[in-house]
Amino acid sequence: MKAIALEKYGGPDDLTLLDLPDPKVGPDSVLVRVKAAGVNPVDWKIGAGYLDAILDAHFPLVPGWDVAGVVESVGADAGEFAPGDEVIGYVRKDWAQHGTYAELVAAPVRTLARKPAALSWRQAAGLPLAGLTAYQSLERLGVGEGDTVLVHAASGGVGSLAVQIAAARGARVIGTAGERNHAFLRELGAEPVAYGEGLADRVRTLAPDGVDAALDFVGGDAVEVSRQVLRDPSRVLSIVDHGVVDKGGRYLFVRPDRDDLTALADLADAGKLTVGVDRAVPLEEAAEAWRLSRSGHARGKIVIDVS
Repeated sequence: MKAIALEKYGGPDDLTLLDLPDPKVGPDSVLVRVKAAGVNPVDWKIGAGYLDAILDAHFPLVPGWDVAGVVESVGADAGEFAPGDEVIGYVRKDWAQHGTYAELVAAPVRTLARKPAALSWRQAAGLPLAGLTAYQSLERLGVGEGDTVLVHAASGGVGSLAVQIAAARGARVIGTAGERNHAFLRELGAEPVAYGEGLADRVRTLAPDGVDAALDFVGGDAVEVSRQVLRDPSRVLSIVDHGVVDKGGRYLFVRPDRDDLTALADLADAGKLTVGVDRAVPLEEAAEAWRLSRSGHARGKIVIDVS
């Protein structure tokens, strides 16, 4: 199979298109013919060796955890799916090696759900990791009907999905973004505010009595600003700042969960959730996708077209 791989830790310029053996399929896994693969910041962070202290890497390393594709074959105990099924997945394993930037990927059934019919292959590939991060963050804080939630980096891949999921739950959403993305946030159902100095005051103008929950998807001073405007300072969650726990808040590292992924697919098919795709590139141009992701300027998701 064709795959993009690293032969040692490195950056975009070290990504190479290789011919690799087809992946082996375990009893509880299926073989997926990849249509598109989502690109996430964790991909190039693993590639650079930033997660070496917590995640073993084996080379050649095929990056990628997000996939949308068609089941080609199933393992001996993978009766949840059949050849021809269209699926999406957050195919995170306990080590980094056999990722989704490839024509084929072996995926444990616990990492997969059926593809939402309402989404294109590109949109579906951008949903799993970012969607699960948003969904599990809102679940962790118990955000629901009548809550006012502050979403930092609301126009990004995770933030734009969190806005939609929170709105679908009946929450009021205030989202931080640059001015150029304010109209986009309004379309998603959020009230936009500009990030930067004076953010807490701008949030208080919109919510004089404070907000009920805050989600930090960007880092920096987001946790501290959130604590200034929260009614309950413990209802802040970060996916970036581990120190949030020492301040009484919560940290989240997204987990594969078939039920949560199915819930996201159901929201998409109900017309309550869509995935914005900022850029799609062919497999052989994966390096360009990494450069765009590293720039931090993508609005929505970056996707690799595989087949």
